Amino acid sequence: MPKRQTTGLNSRTQAFVLSLPRPVKRLLAFGLDATLCVLAVWCSLALRLETLSPFAFSGSLPIAVSVALALPIFIAFGLYKAIFRYSGREALVHLARAVGVYGIFYFLVFSLIGVTGVPRSLGLTQPTLLFFLIGTSRWLLGRWIGASITGGDRALWPGVLIYGVGSAGQQLAHAVNAATQRRFIGFLDDDPALWNNTINGWRVYPREKLDFLIKSKGAKELWLAMPSISGPKRKALVEFLRLHQIRVQTLPNLSDLASGRVRVKDIRELDIDELLGREQVTPDLRLFDADIKGKTVLVTGAGGSIGSELCRQILAVGPDKLILLDNSEYSLYKINQDLGKQVLAKAGQLTDTDTDTDTDTDLVAPILGSVTDDALIRRVFKTWHPDTVFHAAAYKHVPLLESNPVQGIKNNVWGTLVCARHSLEFGVSKFVLVSTDKAVRPTNIMGASKRLAELVVQAFAADSKSSRTIFTMVRFGNVIGSSGSVIPLFRTQIAGGGPVTVTHPEVTRYFMSIREAAQLVIQAGAMAKGGEVFLLDMGKPVKILELAREIVELSGFTVREEQNPRGDIEVKFTGLRAGEKLYEELLIGNNPKDTLHPKIKRADEPFVLLGELLNQLRVLETELDNHNLTAIQESLKTLVSGYLSPPGKL
Repeated sequence: MPKRQTTGLNSRTQAFVLSLPRPVKRLLAFGLDATLCVLAVWCSLALRLETLSPFAFSGSLPIAVSVALALPIFIAFGLYKAIFRYSGREALVHLARAVGVYGIFYFLVFSLIGVTGVPRSLGLTQPTLLFFLIGTSRWLLGRWIGASITGGDRALWPGVLIYGVGSAGQQLAHAVNAATQRRFIGFLDDDPALWNNTINGWRVYPREKLDFLIKSKGAKELWLAMPSISGPKRKALVEFLRLHQIRVQTLPNLSDLASGRVRVKDIRELDIDELLGREQVTPDLRLFDADIKGKTVLVTGAGGSIGSELCRQILAVGPDKLILLDNSEYSLYKINQDLGKQVLAKAGQLTDTDTDTDTDTDLVAPILGSVTDDALIRRVFKTWHPDTVFHAAAYKHVPLLESNPVQGIKNNVWGTLVCARHSLEFGVSKFVLVSTDKAVRPTNIMGASKRLAELVVQAFAADSKSSRTIFTMVRFGNVIGSSGSVIPLFRTQIAGGGPVTVTHPEVTRYFMSIREAAQLVIQAGAMAKGGEVFLLDMGKPVKILELAREIVELSGFTVREEQNPRGDIEVKFTGLRAGEKLYEELLIGNNPKDTLHPKIKRADEPFVLLGELLNQLRVLETELDNHNLTAIQESLKTLVSGYLSPPGKL
């Protein structure tokens, strides 16, 4: 019981110290260092004079000189701007420099020049002792205060290994213990010349020692600090790491890092490209800039997965104006805030404390509303006169749209129709529809509605050959991290202890990163002449079951199955959902053509003339207004070639 009371008192003291204003904390640090100056003089004289009362001799002058020299020098070196709980090797080096300068002056006064009654050895021993005392005090305070924040005994924290001894790895190593409840163990690297050597006091191991480090050193996490490694090499490394029970995370690519320095908060889960070894192609700047640089760009669905990444990529190019349209207040707020930070970061004005940043309204205009609101969309086009429109607004969750077909069709089809019509009316140069592989021979409402949206764009393209507006569309598969992606779901299920749910053991999907998809959409749009369907190279289709196994293993767990009944996470099959296909396709016809970009193909697909299509859509609109589900299903079968609705479902 007394021990518990002591612990509570200690915690309250720690909390009180942490709550003090920064100026008060600095005054306390001044007082501590002044006291340590006195103690260093006392210890030095006591050792030299072999007495416990050295101040009976000539202690006052050495003390006065010590305090008068130390505090201004320490202030000049910025020692009182440091946060003690984050003190590490770099802080110790900084302290050594400050005490070194102090020691030169102190040595000059008491050893070279000399003061009557004061031993000349004081000029050497006192700065040495002062460095030891201040360094120890900083370390103890950091441990004491840090324990109240991070939760106590560092020896119990999970161990972290960093793969890669480059600049990024070393920066990350310095940050681990200070910023997280983790304990840094050492580096892994592929260079034999580095094995068993130390870098800044940390040992470098060959990767063959990984099992040993997991079992004997308590390694629980491995962070990949190789932001420049190629896709195939990363894939080979990931395959090796899957064989070991350790959670694997990574730094993003150098171009994705928010600043020049590497921080622990930059660490993230492996994305699909790293799991699959997919190699991204550097954007062609001529294509990337063509429809954006110096122009007014409108992005519908700006707060969604693809829409928000399109906005980030567009803003980086340098448009004259970027208009954000979304019907979700929070999504619009979030992307507006993100773009504001991007503007500050580009100007070199963003700091780690910027959490609520307003966007420069001269550059970005957030518009809250639906693409089906004809009056609003017309007002947006009339006010801003966009040069380029990226139409990414869509409902895309397959099971949800099976249960809500009317709203799904109205949003996806009529939203496209409204935006296309006003693009033509106000002379937009380029209209790019963001589409999906689910539009090819669809088996669900989402896919059928997106194919109808494609038909709308194709019809406008054929009908507007003499106008300045070019209508085109880009079709691709799943993107990692989107609101409908299985990857975030798997990670959430794993964090909860499982099971991981897969609909069918044979289900396959195409995947690419949101960043790559957005870049390719922009470049495909720049190549458009009118009416084309651009297809993004999604690589090879991925078996979802194998992807689930890989994510489980790279999270540091094993799959529980018949061959391994003691595994950690079970994979459970739930059955195909309403409207779900075993596999997806990108092409309705055959023989897609190459383009200027190696990862973009072009196809010419059948379409319906605008007049005929509008007549059919009027019929469908009446059926939607009447909520006549049977008639809606029949109309979709007539309008969308290859559409097969699930039996008994709409």
